[in-house]
Amino acid sequence: MRLTMRANLAMRVLMQCAVNHPGVIRASDVAGACNASANHVAQVVSQLAAAGYLRTLRGRGGGIALGRPAEDIPVGQVLRLIEREVPFAECMDGDQNTCPLSAVCRLKGALCRALDAFFAELETVSLADLVRENTGLADILSCRLAPA
Repeated sequence: MRLTMRANLAMRVLMQCAVNHPGVIRASDVAGACNASANHVAQVVSQLAAAGYLRTLRGRGGGIALGRPAEDIPVGQVLRLIEREVPFAECMDGDQNTCPLSAVCRLKGALCRALDAFFAELETVSLADLVRENTGLADILSCRLAPA
């Protein structure tokens, strides 16, 4: 199993916002700290904001901040949101599935159960669990902030 770069970036954005909470950070801060393109960060920020995990502020002093408390952001839910568009296997993609075994193969059911277990386990971990008392992470992701 491997997470997409988009999912990895989503978690980095959320962790940086949590480390700098209650302040507001810029997407460019995230791009710089995470070695990511500003365009990719903007796409992920848009998706996270639409789901309520982030709030965006326009204008001078604008940027991004957590949209809800870090304790209320389960990692599994975030990853399900980001990964939902990427099928784990060809047979899980209704539009692109060309597998000749689909009608009789039992692997899809096993994979679905395994993925559900994977995400369920990650739903027991909150964003707060990832950043709380993690001074190494704070050293890397802290920004000079404007108040939220």
